[in-house]
Amino acid sequence: MIAPPDTDAAIATLAAVVGEPTRARILVSLLDGRARTGTELGAIAEVGASTVSAHLQRLAAAHLVAVRRQGKHRYYSLSGADVAALLERMSALAGVRCEPYVCRAPERLRAARTCYDHLAGTIGVALHERFTGLGWLASKTSADEESYEVSSSGASAFAALGIDLRAVRALRRRFAFGCLDWTERRYHLGGSLGAAFLTLALKRKWLLQDLDSRALRVTAGGRELLGRFGVQTP
Repeated sequence: MIAPPDTDAAIATLAAVVGEPTRARILVSLLDGRARTGTELGAIAEVGASTVSAHLQRLAAAHLVAVRRQGKHRYYSLSGADVAALLERMSALAGVRCEPYVCRAPERLRAARTCYDHLAGTIGVALHERFTGLGWLASKTSADEESYEVSSSGASAFAALGIDLRAVRALRRRFAFGCLDWTERRYHLGGSLGAAFLTLALKRKWLLQDLDSRALRVTAGGRELLGRFGVQTP
């Protein structure tokens, strides 16, 4: 099979983008699947704000990173599994091992907490991944937001849990979207659906709210429920 005539030039261009040391460090730091701000990536790469901004623009133009705005911040992540696979393979060929992400937040806040009026932390992220993995949430991802619609199987499942989707949809706010988790840097479920789930979990006493913080404690009943979803609890 003969490659198209521009293949070598395209490969060389991509290699030049990846091969610059600062950009390579940025890409490798995103291999853990967690999004980071430009400020954090600048600290990791040990470069200033203007320099990291220029590198991130170059990486975005090459479709190697994606950027999402949440609140006042822009968060950067790898643009897809194909980019991650390429970097993993290059790391293996280079004979290096990527350091795991280490979160320094207090464990009780990291495990489960409120994010406005929905569930965040490792448990919130794990539930989001199970809801999407089970096909309950159908992605409507855009360039600016990770948003969802509930599938027919999801509608039945949420109703069985005790969530009135009709009432949830009637609220004047976004229905369901991926909210970037402060500690995990992956998505938990936000919007009116996420709020409805947390309200139900507190009402059924699957979770208990700490009096002096945003931390949530999982009860025995909550562990049983989460276990049915395959979510492990501390």
